[in-house]
Amino acid sequence: DLSSGRTFAHEALARCKRPEFSSPVVLFERAVEETACGRLGRLIREVAFNSSGDIPLFLNLHPEELSSRWLVRPDDPMCLHQSPLFLEITESAAFTHFDLCRSVLNELCRRTGATLVVDDFGAGYSNLQRVADLHPGIVKLDLALIRNVHQLPRRQAVVRHVVALCSELGARVVAEGIETIDELRCVRDLGVHFAQGYL
Repeated sequence: DLSSGRTFAHEALARCKRPEFSSPVVLFERAVEETACGRLGRLIREVAFNSSGDIPLFLNLHPEELSSRWLVRPDDPMCLHQSPLFLEITESAAFTHFDLCRSVLNELCRRTGATLVVDDFGAGYSNLQRVADLHPGIVKLDLALIRNVHQLPRRQAVVRHVVALCSELGARVVAEGIETIDELRCVRDLGVHFAQGYL
């Protein structure tokens, strides 16, 4: 949290020990091929919630999970999480799976009290109308917008205007990929609410 300097939440990230699935992208590509995204997502949620305890948690959802019954089962671990929960969908998924995002995710957020998060904003698919229509509580700026932002005045202008737009729409903003003090100071000065990254 850039206003307090304190940890706001953690993000659960999937990492498989099997070498052929060391990349989460490859892992989920195989799950899509096997029509197993729903089951994989459920297993990831079980591990994430069992190991995280009751801390505020960001959790990524694959768009293929949105049409799976696994995600909406009442015994899903996310239904039992007591602390704030943030459900992330990528900007590209918001674009390609808009109707599913609007129906399934909004219903899931209503039922669990979770906040909808649009991830990777600015990564190349930007359709502002569709993102706005999803009513996200948080928008994450892709690291392609953030990398070396302190040295790039034009990019700073883009970030400043995106933050203003998101704030007007009722969404807070996370800058992803923060790796240096200069990037951190810059995004804070541009009005970004939260920072995420190796720094």
